[in-house]
Amino acid sequence: MADDKSIRSPADATRINVNEDHELRYWTKTFAVSEAKLRSAVASAGVMTKDVRTYLGLPEQ
Repeated sequence: MADDKSIRSPADATRINVNEDHELRYWTKTFAVSEAKLRSAVASAGVMTKDVRTYLGLPEQ
């Protein structure tokens, strides 16, 4: 269920939704970046996880 706030990981791990608080917490922790840095990366690279990871200079998984 999309509105279930107990979910700790993103609904779609291939995309980053910076408009969901739980996803912001998940991705900032996963990438070890601040919220501002994550938002900037998504604005520059797009919402695809692999593109944001590349933009941040992180290795692919």
